[in-house]
Amino acid sequence: MPISTRNYAIGAVAVAAVALGATWWATQRASADVFAQCRQGEIAGGIEAIGGPFTLTDETGALVTDKDIITKPTLLYFGYSFCPDVCPLDNARNAEAIYQLDERGYDVTPAFISVDHIRDTPEIVSQFTDMLHPRMIGMVGTEEQVSAASKAYRTYFKMKEPENNPYFLIDHSTQSYLTFPEPVGFVEYFNRDVTPEAMADRIACFVDAWKKL
Repeated sequence: MPISTRNYAIGAVAVAAVALGATWWATQRASADVFAQCRQGEIAGGIEAIGGPFTLTDETGALVTDKDIITKPTLLYFGYSFCPDVCPLDNARNAEAIYQLDERGYDVTPAFISVDHIRDTPEIVSQFTDMLHPRMIGMVGTEEQVSAASKAYRTYFKMKEPENNPYFLIDHSTQSYLTFPEPVGFVEYFNRDVTPEAMADRIACFVDAWKKL
């Protein structure tokens, strides 16, 4: 066999092997997803693209990291306490789902990260979270800290009006993020149209699967 032909054949075999290997790896990853039965759809970019470290100040004034907060299954929401409608409704829904999980014996932490670095303080956020659930953890931070946390979870927020207006609004994403202690991390997000009952059922499914790891 001529050298050029032999090299071509070897190259073709190598490409085929790589393709088969990639297919096998994708199949193994899919079959290894212990949460597959709990998911309702694919996440753009994959779950690995969402979640990560953050450093913020909790409602007691203590400096905390993601490892301090996410010590058990945690339902995380990005919003702000001065939000006139969306945030109270979303977090009330989250709190109701957590109460239902409490009654079923599931220990899940509700958490709230404020994207309002100007007005929200630990004291103000504490008042907001205490009205919703006694275990809800509120967090605030500098503009840089909040932006880093938001970027880690691929959320969006933008001030809609000048800072010198005390009633300025903030446009922001409204998903809630279910995450577990490392090495699992983020597993699922919930949109606004999910009911407390449906959220509680799906979170319970994830927690049950997590406990088997």
